[in-house]
Amino acid sequence: MKFLSLIGNGIFKENPVARLVLGMCATLAVTTSVVNGIGMGIATTAVLVPSNILVASLRKITPDQIRIPVFIVVIASFTTMVDLVMAAATPPLHKALGIFIPLIVVNCIIFGRAEAFASRNSISDSAADGVGMGIGFTLALILMGGIREIIGAGTFLGFSLFGPAYNPALVMVLPPGAFLVLAMLIGVMNYLERVRS
Repeated sequence: MKFLSLIGNGIFKENPVARLVLGMCATLAVTTSVVNGIGMGIATTAVLVPSNILVASLRKITPDQIRIPVFIVVIASFTTMVDLVMAAATPPLHKALGIFIPLIVVNCIIFGRAEAFASRNSISDSAADGVGMGIGFTLALILMGGIREIIGAGTFLGFSLFGPAYNPALVMVLPPGAFLVLAMLIGVMNYLERVRS
C-alpha cells in the first residue's frame, strides 16, 4: 500500500513539474513535441530510479561530509549510461534532446530526491519514490508536449491532425508557448488540489 501511495505522490501531490516546479530547463526546452517529452521522461526516470536505489543502499555508510559528491558521482554514472544507450539505440531522439540528456546530472528532480528522500528512506521506498516521480515527470512532459505540438504544429506524434489548411499558432513551439502551457498546467493542478481538499 505504501508503495502505491509513494508512486501516486509523485504523479499528483508532488508532481515534479506541476507542483514542485523542478527541472524547468529541460521541461521548457524539450516539450515542443510528444516524442521529445516521452524520450526525456524515460531518460530521466531511467536515471532517477537506480540513483534513488543506490543512494538509499549507501545511506548508512556515506559520511555526511561527502554525501553531495557521492550523489553526484552516482547520478553522473547513470546519466552517462543512459546517454550512451540513447545515442546507440535512438540517434534521432538523442540528437533532438541534445545537451539536455547530459544535463540530467544536475537536474533538480534527481538531486532533490536523492537528498530529500533516498538518503533518508529504505531501498524499496526510494525505488517507489523514483518510479512515482519519473512517471509524474514523464506525464507532465507528454501533456505539455502534446498541447504544444497540436496547437503549434497541428500534429500529434508527427501525424497531421487538421490537414494542410490548418494555420498553426507558432508561438506554442517557441519558448513563450512553453511558459504559457506550464502556467496552465500549474493552474489546473492547483485548482484540482483545492477541489480535493
